Amino acid sequence: MDALKCIETRRSIRRFTEEPVTREQVGEVISYARFAPTWKNVQANRYIAVMDEEKKNEVAEQAVMGFEGNTKIIKSAPVLIVQTIVDKRSGYERDGSFSTSKETHWQSYDAGIAAQTLSLAAHELGLGSVIMGIFDENKVKEIIDIPEGQSVAALIALGHPKFTPDPVPRKDTEAILSYQ
Repeated sequence: MDALKCIETRRSIRRFTEEPVTREQVGEVISYARFAPTWKNVQANRYIAVMDEEKKNEVAEQAVMGFEGNTKIIKSAPVLIVQTIVDKRSGYERDGSFSTSKETHWQSYDAGIAAQTLSLAAHELGLGSVIMGIFDENKVKEIIDIPEGQSVAALIALGHPKFTPDPVPRKDTEAILSYQ
């Protein structure tokens, strides 16, 4: 499919079939996610594919701050991608000072670009995903072996969509675009 059709038809998938996702499929999705642009090309995004049911269930039951929606999503997904980002790379100079008034915000910006790139790649490859932000980072780090110097940016469920939801209404272009 072309890029615009992929953007237009991608949905957040919250229910998955029981069909497994292979390591090769995960690797292919990540091979495209790595093309996401980053601050000064630092390429600080990292991905941990959690395919072990026990670990996934631990995250679902202990690390989503009681949010039942995320618990259900994680338990039904064949793969949970823990997206991390190397600290103090995006938005920083080599000496450790901030490059922008946005300070630490740029790290989240880069992570968001990468998460959406991952989701679009998954959609193109016939998989579904949903990016989740309600989680306790410290609890995730207790369960998942996160390398030192990295922060958890998002949890991304990945699998074969059980169904594709209808699109939600979007604001008209005129409502979100202005010219000066």
